Amino acid sequence: MRLRKMATAMAAVGSILAVSACSGGGDGGGGEEDSFKIGISQLVQHPALDAASDGFKKSFEDAGVEVEWDEQNAQGEQANATSIAQTFANGDFDLVLAVATPAAQAAAQAITNVPVLFTAVTDAEEAGLVDTNDKPGGNVTGTSDLNPVDEQLQLVKEVKPDAETVGIVYSSGEVNSQVQVDLAKESAKELGIEIKEATIANSSELAQAVNSLGKVDAYYVPTDNNVVSAVSTMVQAAEKNKALLVGSEAGQVEQGAAITRGIDYTKLGEQTGQMALKILQDDQKPADLPVETSSNLELVVNPEAAKSQGAEVPQDLIDEADNVIE
Repeated sequence: MRLRKMATAMAAVGSILAVSACSGGGDGGGGEEDSFKIGISQLVQHPALDAASDGFKKSFEDAGVEVEWDEQNAQGEQANATSIAQTFANGDFDLVLAVATPAAQAAAQAITNVPVLFTAVTDAEEAGLVDTNDKPGGNVTGTSDLNPVDEQLQLVKEVKPDAETVGIVYSSGEVNSQVQVDLAKESAKELGIEIKEATIANSSELAQAVNSLGKVDAYYVPTDNNVVSAVSTMVQAAEKNKALLVGSEAGQVEQGAAITRGIDYTKLGEQTGQMALKILQDDQKPADLPVETSSNLELVVNPEAAKSQGAEVPQDLIDEADNVIE
């Protein structure tokens, strides 16, 4: 009888301890806040992708959520992205972020047991990451950086009305780049512009590819990771050939492109972070979270860069600009 009473008392104490341990959420219960382990696989280091990763982390900081980060960079190599994805798949992670299309494809293929979010992906459906953008259907969803390619090409005509040819170099292995080039060709028809194109396998081939385009009136830089990571090569070509260089995001203009009307990658990353918090804190499923796009477009101009490229940014565009690079 005495042993039975002791067992009952011990069980009661165990129940109290269990309840105390479970009351540690961020709801004012006095316990520990939520904390998570998140892996980030970034394809390559350049300002746009860096900004997206930083914005993603900022969402957690702003929400006061503690995260153990494991950040990996594939240095632009698909084999490295695959290796990182496999490492994450075998690790103890709550969620994985993949930055750029090839990194996202590697993560989606290797990681099936935890949510995978992507950002800086142009067309998730075309890349085979989701069933549809509206209903992803699996453990993968995220944000698209699909550019307003039509508006960006229009800038060529606004700055250089007599332009007839635009050169584009892009990676043959990046689905997102092909999507943008196809959009550029459609827009060019209405603008009376001829698109000249060349493809590369990696950034070391960029200079040769630019030279192969011959004489053009302008260059357009899509959000192609190999090209963007070596955008200084495009800047040098634009200055040498007196061809206007139109970028696809602000970081390119800061590095010497003349103008762009594009998305803010920091805000895109923050938007992705908000999706992650819905999954981790509110138990929402990636399959039910539609792929999101950014509605925040910024006009960024670099008048001095334009002059170096033999062009002049009209004053009305400078007045309209959200950011003027001095």
